[in-house]
Amino acid sequence: MLQDYAAVIETEQVVVAETNGAIAGVLVLSTTADGFLIENVAVLPELKGRGIGRALLMHAEDEARARGHASLYLYTNEKMAENIAMYVRNGYVEYAREEGHGFRRVFLRKQLEEPG
Repeated sequence: MLQDYAAVIETEQVVVAETNGAIAGVLVLSTTADGFLIENVAVLPELKGRGIGRALLMHAEDEARARGHASLYLYTNEKMAENIAMYVRNGYVEYAREEGHGFRRVFLRKQLEEPG
């Protein structure tokens, strides 16, 4: 939320989801020392439940495979129980909890299967 998104767009891979020509969600991907990171995935609250977040996650998985990664990971605020449950339903497994940037983070990773 506090990131300089002009800089993010210049340095990371940013995907925008649209609905009827308007921005519906965003996905920010990067490669780190720990692997392929979903740095941010967000959907407008009024559009939740329409499959936009799931489509963004699937895009991230496809991109990770295309870049030769066997897994991808993300982290979220420990208080975001609904988001954590959604990631688990989509095959992500919790592997760590750490303090960072003033809040407890939950780290989750998904092992990718080969397509087809």
